[in-house]
Amino acid sequence: QFDKAGVGQNLSPRFISSFLMFSQEVLILIEKVILEIVTSLSKDEAPVLVLPNRSSWANVSFDNAVGLQMTSGSSVTTVRSNCSSSVTKFGHILKVLSTIYKLVQSNVYATKRDIYYNDTQLFGSQRTVDSIVDDISCMLKVPRRRLHVLATSKGFISGDLCYLEEDSTKVDCHSNSTVNPTNTKYIPPTSQHHIVSSAKFVLIVEKDATFQKLLDYDFCTKLCPCIMITGKGVPDVNSRLMVRKLWDTLHIPIFALVDADPYGIEIMCIYKYGSVAMSFEAHSLTVPSVMWLGLLPSDLHRLRVPEDALIPLTQRDQNKLTSLLKRPYLACQPAWQREMEMMQRSKVKAEIQSLASIAPDFLSRVYLPNKLRYGGWI
Repeated sequence: QFDKAGVGQNLSPRFISSFLMFSQEVLILIEKVILEIVTSLSKDEAPVLVLPNRSSWANVSFDNAVGLQMTSGSSVTTVRSNCSSSVTKFGHILKVLSTIYKLVQSNVYATKRDIYYNDTQLFGSQRTVDSIVDDISCMLKVPRRRLHVLATSKGFISGDLCYLEEDSTKVDCHSNSTVNPTNTKYIPPTSQHHIVSSAKFVLIVEKDATFQKLLDYDFCTKLCPCIMITGKGVPDVNSRLMVRKLWDTLHIPIFALVDADPYGIEIMCIYKYGSVAMSFEAHSLTVPSVMWLGLLPSDLHRLRVPEDALIPLTQRDQNKLTSLLKRPYLACQPAWQREMEMMQRSKVKAEIQSLASIAPDFLSRVYLPNKLRYGGWI
């Protein structure tokens, strides 16, 4: 709870004033939705909710400086209260709107998981709540954070970085081991302030196993001061917000280290250009400056990675690769396109761990230092 936990006691009057203003705006927006429903009922009409369609590429435009962003005239989905196929979703949305209203009004925060467990029989699954919260955020045009709904963090961060959380707790990421999510190493769901760092770059690492291996090697200090982040696969919103915050604040290079396979490339693209589902928050989530450090398909040939460390592309991989090559952002990334076409021709992929077939410590002692020293990114 925001006030009972003492959160905000050390914050500036300007921050508190801004916070209260945003909260009031959210309440007004929710009241407007409810008023429209009541008005429909008073006219003996079945209420409807209109949601922007978050799953269609037709609703998304591409801007090289922003990434994938929802267009202003996007198509919509109508959720009707008198239709058997949508009445359940209509009820779910009203329930979550009611919960959000109480949270904002009381200065209390809750996780999406809290909302689900508050009425598991109504929602049926956590995925239902996750989707509805994002639908509401998109409908109201309000970032999820301002709805007082948080997501449980899954990403890790470590390296040359200190910052203050919203409750003025100081977080020091100078460490080579990760700790409990209530402490410092999980990427927090709250905003960060007063970021201090002498890092020379940020390294996004696709997989937790690789992240932990680099921590064991003390990579963040041995080569030069840096910050490492992993979303442990497909990144959550908290991980993407943190990368964006570091880019906005520190103005240092952002590199991505992902598997040389279609899904690793797609994860990197989510950090750089965003996703269709979250395109309505592109301005706060995308980092167009992200550079592909590795593992490049051309590296497999150049480094002569043993054939028994390479994996044949499945039909699913080939379909994903074909889909990626049609994405609008590939037109402004010819070097990326060439690498993906090389993968398409060779019909093989490789995980970052495949470099261990050359030498157990090849990634940390040879591959990354040389890439960073001699500009081996695209």
